[in-house]
Amino acid sequence: MLSIIYGIASSLSWGAGDFAGGLSSRKVGAYRAVLYADFFGLLIVIVAWFFYREAFPSTNVALNSFIGGLLGSIGLLILYHSLSIGQMSIAAPVSALFAALLPVIVGSLTEGLPTAIQFIGFAFALAAVWLISQGDGKFHIGKLSDLKFPILAGVGFGCYFIFMHIAVGDPDSLLWPMIISRVAGTLLVLVIVLARRESLPVPRGAWTLVLINATLDLGGNFFFILASKVGRLDIAAVLSSLYPGSTVLLAWLLLKEHISRKQVIGIALALTAIFLFTL
Repeated sequence: MLSIIYGIASSLSWGAGDFAGGLSSRKVGAYRAVLYADFFGLLIVIVAWFFYREAFPSTNVALNSFIGGLLGSIGLLILYHSLSIGQMSIAAPVSALFAALLPVIVGSLTEGLPTAIQFIGFAFALAAVWLISQGDGKFHIGKLSDLKFPILAGVGFGCYFIFMHIAVGDPDSLLWPMIISRVAGTLLVLVIVLARRESLPVPRGAWTLVLINATLDLGGNFFFILASKVGRLDIAAVLSSLYPGSTVLLAWLLLKEHISRKQVIGIALALTAIFLFTL
C-alpha cells in the first residue's frame, strides 16, 4: 500500500513540476529550464544530506545512479528534439508509453509475474498514459521512422526507472542516488546549453517558477525512489508515469485549458488502475 501512495505522490509532484516547468520554459527556454531544475534540485538534496548524513554509496549504487540519471536526461533531450522537428502528435504518447512499459517487462522478469488483477491494472494504466499524453492532437504516423526518436526517449525514461530501482535496492541508499543522478543530468544538459551558447544566469522574473519546478521535480524523484524501495519496480514506475494527468488538471484549473474527451477517459482509467492496485 505504501508503494501505491508513494507512486501516486510521485505522479502528482512530477505532473505539477511539468506544469511549472512548462511555464518556466516560456521564460527561459526548454533546455535552460531543465538545467535549472536539475541544478537547483541538486542543491536542495545536497543541503538535505547535511541534515541526514547518509553513508557514502557503494560503487554499485553510484554507477547505477549515474547511468540512470544520464539515460533519463538523454531521453529528455531526445524528446525535445522529437518535438522540435514536428512530431508532437506522437512524441508524448509514444515516449510515455515506452517509459512505463519497459519497467513492467523488466519487473516481471526480475521480480516475478504480477497478479492477474495487477496485470489488468497495468493495462488500464498504460492506456491512461497513452490517452492523457495525446491531448487534442490526432495520433498520426507518416512513416515508421517517425517512431524512432519517441521510442528512444521512452526507453531513456524507462531506463531511469530501472537503474534507480537497482540503485536504491541497497537499504541504506536514498539521498546519494538522487545526488549522483542529478550530477549526471546537470552535466549533460549544461554541455548542451553551453554548446547552444545560451546564457546561464536565471532571468530576474523567472526565479519563482524555476525554484518551484526544481522542488516539485525533485519531489517526484524522491517519491518514486520511496515507491521503488518498498514495492515492485513495475507498480512504482507505472504509477509515477501517470504524471501527465495532474499536469492536464492543473492546466484546466489554473489556465482554463480544454481537456479533451480522450484525456477524461485516460484520467478515469488511471483512477481505475490505482483502485485495482490496492486490491
